Amino acid sequence: MSIQLRSLPREEIATYLAANGLKIQIGLFTLSLRSSIPAIVEHLHNLYGDFKLINDPDVFIDWYVKIDSPSVLRRFIRPQIQFSFDGYQPFEALPKDQACAMLEWGLNWCIANNSNQFLVIHSAVIEKNGIAIILPGTPGSGKSTLCAALVLRGWRLLSDEMALVNVEEGLLYPVSRPISLKNQSIDIIKDFSPDANFGMSTKDTAKGTVAHMQPPDSSVMNVNIPVFPAKVVFPSYIKGSATKLVPLDKGKAFMKVAENCFNYNVLGRVGFNVLTKMIDHCDSYCFEYQYLEEAIHTFEQLNND
Repeated sequence: MSIQLRSLPREEIATYLAANGLKIQIGLFTLSLRSSIPAIVEHLHNLYGDFKLINDPDVFIDWYVKIDSPSVLRRFIRPQIQFSFDGYQPFEALPKDQACAMLEWGLNWCIANNSNQFLVIHSAVIEKNGIAIILPGTPGSGKSTLCAALVLRGWRLLSDEMALVNVEEGLLYPVSRPISLKNQSIDIIKDFSPDANFGMSTKDTAKGTVAHMQPPDSSVMNVNIPVFPAKVVFPSYIKGSATKLVPLDKGKAFMKVAENCFNYNVLGRVGFNVLTKMIDHCDSYCFEYQYLEEAIHTFEQLNND
């Protein structure tokens, strides 16, 4: 039996988090999260309301995660927080006011480093009418901004950070979570859609100012529905650029996607075969844009091709 997180009041969420942990279903993964940080309670209540909580005590837990102060002293003097995964601490402690950002970064790390049943590509993934588009991109490419705008216009969100391509079937499996936006992208999306629900903004992180946008409830509810990849689009936000979609040959597309894979070398021949098959079945493009409305129009046309 499972319930949605939104059915719990904040006080009950805080109690579960501080005690034995809150079990949250995130796509194919089950997260057990513990924390005594009030900001984490607010983050979950505001942005994870549509996610399912697991009550079964025998369910397999993929990630045991804790985010809390590294010591009693650091709760009061220059307060800090520490992310731990199965007792392992992959990151240095950060200021306490970066707890929500650290949680999302930590979950990205969990997926990227513990999901070798998939070829894991650093990319956003969206879908509409059965057409799934992979958007690989480096920081600053406009990947997440474009993804957020498309999702706000009715596209299904599979992920804004990672494409999970099953190595046996070649299917894309969703891992829909809040969309991470940085710096000027936050205001761009807030202006684009004033109804978009954001969590708190975290300033002065290693990536600047960071805020997270709630994923659509329909994307969370359909998180168990995989889809075959149909297109690969490499986006680039370029100020002053005309909107331009240019076909990319399969050899160059293969190399560009491989450069954006987290575990391509770990998977070896399996990774090569999975990526080769995916690129063979996908149309690939380079995409330059400045204006979101023009970008969305281009993607709607691409979806109908």
